[in-house]
Amino acid sequence: MSAAAVELREGDIVFKSVSIIDGSGSTPRFLADVLVRGDTILHIASAPSAIDIAQSSSIRVIDGNGGKLVLSPGFIDMHAHSDLSLLHTPEHPAKLTQGVTLEVLGQDGIGYAPVDDACLGQIRRQIAGWNGNPDDEAFWRWRSVREYLDTLEASKIATNVAYLVPQGNLRMIVIGYDPRPATPDEVEQMKTILERAMDEGAVGMSSGLTYVPGMYASNSELGQLLVIVSRRGGYYCPHHRSYGKGAIAAYREMLQLARETGVRLHLTHATLNFAENRGRANELISMIDEAIADGVSVTLDTYPYLPGSTTLAAMLPSWAGAGGVDATLARLADPETVKKIRHEVEHVGTDGCNGCTLEWSTIEISGTSNDASLAATCIGKTVAEIAAVTGRDAFDVFVDILLRDRLATTILQHVGHEENVRAIMRHPQHCGGSDGILTSAKPHPRGWGTFARYLGHYTRELPVGRQRELYSLDSNALASYTSVEPVTIFSGGLEEAVAHLTSRPARVLKLKDRGLVKQGYKADLVLFDPDNIEDVATFANPQQPARGITTVMVNGLLAVDAGVLTGTRAGKTLRS
Repeated sequence: MSAAAVELREGDIVFKSVSIIDGSGSTPRFLADVLVRGDTILHIASAPSAIDIAQSSSIRVIDGNGGKLVLSPGFIDMHAHSDLSLLHTPEHPAKLTQGVTLEVLGQDGIGYAPVDDACLGQIRRQIAGWNGNPDDEAFWRWRSVREYLDTLEASKIATNVAYLVPQGNLRMIVIGYDPRPATPDEVEQMKTILERAMDEGAVGMSSGLTYVPGMYASNSELGQLLVIVSRRGGYYCPHHRSYGKGAIAAYREMLQLARETGVRLHLTHATLNFAENRGRANELISMIDEAIADGVSVTLDTYPYLPGSTTLAAMLPSWAGAGGVDATLARLADPETVKKIRHEVEHVGTDGCNGCTLEWSTIEISGTSNDASLAATCIGKTVAEIAAVTGRDAFDVFVDILLRDRLATTILQHVGHEENVRAIMRHPQHCGGSDGILTSAKPHPRGWGTFARYLGHYTRELPVGRQRELYSLDSNALASYTSVEPVTIFSGGLEEAVAHLTSRPARVLKLKDRGLVKQGYKADLVLFDPDNIEDVATFANPQQPARGITTVMVNGLLAVDAGVLTGTRAGKTLRS
C-alpha cells in the first residue's frame, strides 16, 4: 500500500518516524511510520512512502524523534500473579509501566478457577500472600474458568490475559488435601474437570509440585492429565518438584513426562538456586537441547533477578501442610510436632524448601496479611536479623510469624546465582516471565522491573554500581551478588532481546495475531527509549515504575501516554 493509498480517518493513531523492532529477532530495526486503526496495525510505511499526516488534523501523531525511540510489540509476561490485582487494583501500574500487554495467570498449580464452594475458602487463605484475600464477596461469584474469565473481561482489565488450569485445584475439588495417590476413579473425575476448563478457554495446565496438595500427585496421575492437555492443544507449565537439591533430577522428570505424553512443555521460572547448583546451568541446557533434538517441544521462562519469592509457609515440609491451613496451624501449635519440623528444616532439608535446609540469613520477610504489628517489625528484615534484634532463636521466630500471620506471609529468598541466570536466559527457547507478586508491602522488584531490566541491564551494558544498588541488603549471604560485573547478554542485541519477550511467548500461546509489529496484527505496542530504558525498582524500594517507556498501547488504546498512565483499560481474555 503506498502513502497515497492511505486515507487517514478520525481516531487513527500514527507512530511517526519510529525505529521498529518487529519482535521476530531476525529483522534488523528499521525506520518507518505505523498506522493504528481500531485495535489493529493497519499499515507500516517506510521512507520514501511515509504516511502523509498533513492530510488530516483529526488524528493522533506520536513522534518517534527521528527514530531515536523504538516501537516494539507489547511484552508478554509468561508467569504472572495478577489473578486478583487486575480486579482490586484495576489501574495495574506495575505491569503497564514496564510495557506488559499480556499476562498468563493460573500459575504454580493453585488458582481461583475452577473451584467449588468447599475448596475456594482454602485457596483464598493458602495463597493470600500471593494475591491478597479481598473480603468483598462480589470478587468470589465465579466457580468455573469461563465465569472467572467473564468476570475479568466484564471488569475492563488493563492487560490481555491467558489462563492455565491449576492442577492443585483439580486435586482439591476431587480429593481435598489428603497426601495420598489418587484412585483411578478420582483421576477420571479430574480429567473431566480439566477437559471442561480447557474447553472454556484455558491454554494449558500448571502445577505446583512443591505446594500442597498438587505435590501429592504421582507422575502417573500427572501423565494422564497431560494427555488431555496435549489433545486440547495446550501446554504444561510446571513449578516442578525441586529448584534446589534435586533440581536437575526434577527438570529431567518433567522432560520425561513430556516425552511420554507428547505435551508441549514450558519450564516456568527455570532457575537453578541454592549452593548445590552454582555453575550447573549447562547441565540443564544440555538436557533441554537433547529433548528438543528428540522432537520434544520445550520452552522456558525466567526472571532476570537472583532472589526468589514465595510464601513463608512454603518452607515447611509437605506433611506439615496436609489438610490445609487450619491443620497446618494446629501442627505449629503442638510442641512435639514443632520439634519434628525443626529437625527437618534445620538439619535434614524439607521438600518445601527444595530439599535444602533453611538458611535464616537468606529468608527476608516481604509482606504480611493478618497481623499489622508484624509488618512494622519484620518487613524488610531476614529471619536471622529479626532473631538477632529480639534475642530469640531463629526457628522460633519462623514459627511465631507463621502462627501470627496465619500462613499468609510472603518472603524473598536470596539463593540465586548470576552465572546460572545469564546462561539460561540466553537459550533460544527462552521467554520473559516476572513471577511478580504485587500485593506485598515490600514485594520483589521483579513485579515492577522485569521487562525493563531485560532490555536495559541485560541488553545494554551498565556499571557494576547499579548491581550493588539493587541488592542493597546488609547480609553476608548477599555478597556473591556483586561478584559478577554486568555485561551484554544477547548476542543479537536489542532485536534478539525483544524477541524473547514478544514473538517467542506468543508462539507458546499459539497467538496468530500478536507478538509482532506487523500489518494485520493487534495493536499491542510499546514505544521506548533504548538508551534509557531501565528498571528503577530495587529491593529497598520495589514499587517504582520503569524508566524510558513512553507509550504503551493495548488493543489499539493508549494505556500509557507520554509516560503517564491514562486509566484506559482495554485488555481482553484470550481464550484457546
